[in-house]
Amino acid sequence: MNRVDRLLALLLFLQSRRVTTAEQMAHHFELSLRTIYRDLAALSEIGVPIVAEAGIGYTLRPGFHLPPINFTAEEANALVTGSMLARHLADASMRPPLQSALAKVRAVLPRDQQDRVTRLERAMTLTAGVEAQAPADLGLLQQALAELRVLQFTYQAMEPSTPTKRTVEPQGLIRYLERWHLIGWCRTRRALRDFRTDRISNLTVLRQTFAPRQDFAIANYVRSLPQPALKAQVRFTSSAADRARREWWLGIADERSSPDGVILTLSAVEWAPLVGWLLSFGSAVVVLEPAGLRASLVQAAREAAKHHEQKI
Repeated sequence: MNRVDRLLALLLFLQSRRVTTAEQMAHHFELSLRTIYRDLAALSEIGVPIVAEAGIGYTLRPGFHLPPINFTAEEANALVTGSMLARHLADASMRPPLQSALAKVRAVLPRDQQDRVTRLERAMTLTAGVEAQAPADLGLLQQALAELRVLQFTYQAMEPSTPTKRTVEPQGLIRYLERWHLIGWCRTRRALRDFRTDRISNLTVLRQTFAPRQDFAIANYVRSLPQPALKAQVRFTSSAADRARREWWLGIADERSSPDGVILTLSAVEWAPLVGWLLSFGSAVVVLEPAGLRASLVQAAREAAKHHEQKI
């Protein structure tokens, strides 16, 4: 990024936030503090009214706004792609706002770029699986997160049990294993809890607010999630390996060719889900190691065969 583009990006960053620090800007743009200070000085020299408050940060003087900025073709393409992915990952509550936002973007584009965006939208799509149960309203969850509002809802735990009422201070939203998860301080259990949003019902955003928890950061929480420490070497046929690369969500640590196919080193948190998944490949896979995983796969295959041989 050249300096002119960087200064414009920095100005847009300042305009999009009420207040920000030099450290936050340096982290966002992956620059040194010295470069950020130099760029802020350059913006001030050309008349941008940047206000610095000791111990608080930088802000733009109220009333200052950039004039409307046209998007480049690449930026418009990126927005279309991002909107499509967001519609796929979000729930029904988020789709109308996404459509409205994209319509506003389209309105400021020159006519030729509007035509390009239309052609791109028609030429791109996603195949989407249907979730077993719709997640809780992501719009309400985002509202509670942004406004520090307490939530109340009914939660159905994984184990067969009676659903329980929960009062929760929302801390973050994470999508992993194809589901949205609300991370929150549960006042009912008096502890931090991970709630799958497709198990939440009767969701209500209360008027009551709460103070941010200084000991919580969503990035740190993600790092604390169970890491796939187990490794398995499995030989796949070439066609099966292509499917494995697309499907194994915990990651492939290594890959190498062999005379009989492709050997993939699969990461796992525990063996049971891997055993069930490998069974679906039939004879297209061979577990090379560990031996314990191979034995578990053999046992599971025998039990499955015995089950399906039974007369109904």
